[in-house]
Amino acid sequence: MKPAFQQQPHSKTKGKTDTVSYRLPTELLKSLETEAMQKNISQNVLVKQILTKYIEWDRFAQKMGMIPVPQRILESLGGEMSHQEILKVIDTLFTTIKDSILLMKGGYDLKRTIETLEDYMRSSGMESDHRKENDVHHFIIQHKMGMQWSIFTELLLRRVFTEFEMEKELIFQTTESTVIASIPLGSDFDEHDY
Repeated sequence: MKPAFQQQPHSKTKGKTDTVSYRLPTELLKSLETEAMQKNISQNVLVKQILTKYIEWDRFAQKMGMIPVPQRILESLGGEMSHQEILKVIDTLFTTIKDSILLMKGGYDLKRTIETLEDYMRSSGMESDHRKENDVHHFIIQHKMGMQWSIFTELLLRRVFTEFEMEKELIFQTTESTVIASIPLGSDFDEHDY
């Protein structure tokens, strides 16, 4: 018997691997070794994570005009925004999201949009998860930045699903640090398969 909740894998299907060698400065190798030990993973796994993050997100970040902003600044900005201001930011952000998805994924649809948002959350260190319960998919985002950011996240996700005419069946659970969007997408829906 299959459990009701299944966690959706975030990585794509394993492909063929090859061995390659690079010349790297000794200090860089020492830093990689230390980081891998602290994370209790192999250097190979760490280097693969670094390269994957670069390929999936970092190489596009500058082209999209992304700049790193400390979390405390975002928290303080979010606490001051009214509902109307949040909607205005989402309107502006939505065009950027659409353009970014076209650049990064080579097309624009719900699967690519969800995958890009997951890539962003993983890249920014935000906790997220995708779980499946029969036909219902639960997208869980934990930001720990206060209620205004939960409202922002909920409204942004509503806008995403509205774009693809799926807002009617969307259910949210929202707290000060967590947003869960639940929607029936079917048991075979996979945002990595497009």
